[in-house]
Amino acid sequence: MRKETPTYKTLTDWIKQEAIPFSLESENFNKAVHKLMDSLGSVKLLGFGEALHGGEEILRLRNRLFQRLVEAYKFSAIAIESSFPRAHITNEYVLGHGPKSYEEIQDAGFGQAFGQLEANRELVEWMKEYNASPTHKTKLRFYGLDIPSGTAGIASPRQVLNFVLDYLSSIDKEKTEKQRVHIEKLLGQDADWENPEAHMDPTKSIGLSPNATTLRIETEDLISELQARRPELMAKSDRDSFLEALQHARVARGLLNFHASMARPSGSYAERLGIRDMLQADNLLYMISCEENRGKVFAFAHNSHLKRGTAEWQLGPDIVTWWPAGSQLSEILGDGYAVIGSGLGVSEENGIGKPEEAALEERLTATEGPIRFIPTHRGQGLLTSEIATLPIRLGSKKNPTYFPLTPQSFTDFDWLAILDSTGYNRGGPPLQEWDAG
Repeated sequence: MRKETPTYKTLTDWIKQEAIPFSLESENFNKAVHKLMDSLGSVKLLGFGEALHGGEEILRLRNRLFQRLVEAYKFSAIAIESSFPRAHITNEYVLGHGPKSYEEIQDAGFGQAFGQLEANRELVEWMKEYNASPTHKTKLRFYGLDIPSGTAGIASPRQVLNFVLDYLSSIDKEKTEKQRVHIEKLLGQDADWENPEAHMDPTKSIGLSPNATTLRIETEDLISELQARRPELMAKSDRDSFLEALQHARVARGLLNFHASMARPSGSYAERLGIRDMLQADNLLYMISCEENRGKVFAFAHNSHLKRGTAEWQLGPDIVTWWPAGSQLSEILGDGYAVIGSGLGVSEENGIGKPEEAALEERLTATEGPIRFIPTHRGQGLLTSEIATLPIRLGSKKNPTYFPLTPQSFTDFDWLAILDSTGYNRGGPPLQEWDAG
């Protein structure tokens, strides 16, 4: 049950009374996390949004926060905004299976080159070390919540479909190999699926070709087969293996729908972003089901994916609007889902200058720092008229993934994590290269 919401006459009063300052190295960190978690009650999934891709201090806060959630609040898994099927490789590594060194997984086990980031290496190595201790009976799991990525954009469905076929082959090899031969013919070449020009030119996409359309039907048949044979397959393997195969089949379906949207002349970018976020939400629900008897799930992705309400993105002259994963999860899980959004003051490396006077970031960073948690109370108890007239600061001159906070942030998030500043990711690509992409 949520506690009674305090009422404040001004935004300044709210910030002064509610802000919980801390640094990652101080004793105040654990106290700040305790106040945050105590206010949320029994959540199944806690999201932590990043204000931009490229914030070093945000990643460091993520790592430290996850460690504390594991130590004191029965969290057993983390999901990051990376390729769902590739994360299986990283999860095997943190469990002590397969590859012996991080270098062997840093490309294959992540999407979007996230394995190159030093903060992600530190997260994964900490999880591996934690799991290696015999005193820790519940082993931590690593997941990717995002749509599969290939070498040049959205992936071919080959990897996720092969995962399903490998699972079925382990139970009924002869029958499955016939299915595999048929599906291989339909898949064709990965390069045709992963053509980056298809994002803006439907004629470059094979998503509605006769083979792709047949493959979508075959994928639906695979899902039906898995569900119809559930008792048999669970008995011949185990619950986790079955659920993982079924989710890979569902991811294949979502991926094929994404490719179909790219090939459709009437398909919009908003439609594809909606498909992507719907798939992220479905992946996170799967992870909750996997962890229900083990612990809770911590999800890390961009603010725009984990927020409640609608998400917006300025694409050229147009504003693209869609329903993000957070809004889907909020509807399904209710109070079982909570989300922390992040904001920051300055970041010279990311092209973010000092916030303009009276902007929300300027007012929030005027309090003691260098980091502070602030509850939003979902907009209750605050002066609505004052919030509605808040100016929105300018964006980044270098990093197009940075979105400032807005009046909607009060209802989008349960808490805000506000950092004075952040550098750029250790191991990240140069921002000029990022922009060009």
